[in-house]
Amino acid sequence: MKFQDYYEVLGIARDATPEDIKKAYRKLALKWHPDRHDADDREQAEEMFRRVNEANEVLSDPDKRQRYDRFGENWEHGQDFEPPQGESGARRMTPEEFEAVFGNSGFSDFFESMFGDQMRSAHRERPSRHARFAHRGADVRAELALPATLAIHGGKNRFEVPTVSTCERCAAVGFVGENVCPTCVGVGRVRESRVIDLEIPSAVRDGMTMRLRGLGHPGQGDAEKGDLYLNLRIVSDDTYTVKGDDLEAEVPVAPWEAVAGSKANVMTADGVVSVRVPEGSRSGMRLRVRGKGLARAGGGRGDFYAVVRLALPDNLDAEQRELLERAGRGAGVSGGARIREAS
Repeated sequence: MKFQDYYEVLGIARDATPEDIKKAYRKLALKWHPDRHDADDREQAEEMFRRVNEANEVLSDPDKRQRYDRFGENWEHGQDFEPPQGESGARRMTPEEFEAVFGNSGFSDFFESMFGDQMRSAHRERPSRHARFAHRGADVRAELALPATLAIHGGKNRFEVPTVSTCERCAAVGFVGENVCPTCVGVGRVRESRVIDLEIPSAVRDGMTMRLRGLGHPGQGDAEKGDLYLNLRIVSDDTYTVKGDDLEAEVPVAPWEAVAGSKANVMTADGVVSVRVPEGSRSGMRLRVRGKGLARAGGGRGDFYAVVRLALPDNLDAEQRELLERAGRGAGVSGGARIREAS
């Protein structure tokens, strides 16, 4: 594994005083706290916040700092590091033991290897859960990118969603006693992934939040589970293009149908609708069907747009070939009729 230079992380000298460490930590913790960052760079902020908290966990504790300095003084940042085997016959904590005590810990492998035995000892002296979560399980929040086709057809589907939940060990405080919480590493939240079976509502809309009872974290003892709050985001796919509350879908039309006019069945968010393709239609023409798009937050629906795409059937019969040849000979026909296009 790679040696981690905690002094470099905090931007301080190796002979820094406790006050220097505290001042550097507060400045960086404020800079990188995830709540101060937008969703686009929150993941990077959480990683930096974890590193800062891990460095502070070691350097602000005299015993940990002394041990770190003793084993780390001859190493440079980024080099391979062989973890110590403990002092006075102490056995280093195995990854399995560390996970059994701390679960999916947010601390790095480097920290685990160097301080796992100390953390295990400290853990035995204090409760594993914050009193705030002594009963009901914590709620979990997640966002699901729902393809438009699934939103339209509805029904029950299985999804794997990334979730964010309050850290149960520290109750979002970031610390357990005097130490940084080993589960969330001071962030106060934990990221997970879970599989859910979701019944898609018939009037699903972009931005809708669904409350799925009992799909949060388990409670302590026989207490009830928390809930999963799922935010739905309807996104474009190979069939439908999402534009706000409106939907677009291509409608394949044979050239002779575009010349003479025809009808086409399209699947909208409100069921199958028959769309009239006007005589003389051109490829790319948008035909609007009012009120057949996605559900709106304030009620009603957006519009559906059928986009004409000229296409030949896979197997042309003799009559279809003849019609196509006639259309080619009468080139002026397709431009003769005036068509009102959607704005």
